[in-house]
Amino acid sequence: MLDARLRKIIDPPLDRLGRRLAHLGVTANAITWTGFAVGMGAWVLLALGNYGGALTCILLNRLGDGLDGAVARHGRVSDLGGYLDIVLDFLFYSGVVFFFAVGRPEEALPAAFLIFSFVGTGASFLAFAALAAKRGITTAARGTKSIYYLGGLTEGTETIALFVAICLFPDAFAWFAWIFGGLCWLTTAVRIFMAVETFRR
Repeated sequence: MLDARLRKIIDPPLDRLGRRLAHLGVTANAITWTGFAVGMGAWVLLALGNYGGALTCILLNRLGDGLDGAVARHGRVSDLGGYLDIVLDFLFYSGVVFFFAVGRPEEALPAAFLIFSFVGTGASFLAFAALAAKRGITTAARGTKSIYYLGGLTEGTETIALFVAICLFPDAFAWFAWIFGGLCWLTTAVRIFMAVETFRR
């Protein structure tokens, strides 16, 4: 819901930094993999209950996620880069929730519901993108992307806010998980409706 508005703020500085890194020979895929490795560090820290350290790794991972696209635009955009960006993002998101529950097994049920909800948003997002590509449907509302980015109540910005919240207030995780999971299902329902309206014509 907030991604398109946020892009107007974060894209200019990311673009400047991406241009410099591209001119230095840094590749977008290298940033993608580095960001994912840092994200895996967040998983370990969450399992150990080090929420401050995990939050730092989460924010660095998200910085890398924004920066790899900026570098690609000033270097070489590739299908592999777009693929890695999407796959590693979904693994990272689910991993944050899973490893939080590893550290707090009593939160397993709300964590499972949240990951279940991520499956709904992810599947509705990727299926729409695949058919949009087949029909030549494009959008730049969330910046220049390798695939069609379909909006909703729970996009990247809201998910980052969720992760920040659970690191700052881990005891409230169950509340965050149930509420955010419910919003994910609203997003999934809206996306299915949009797909029906778009593809049946």
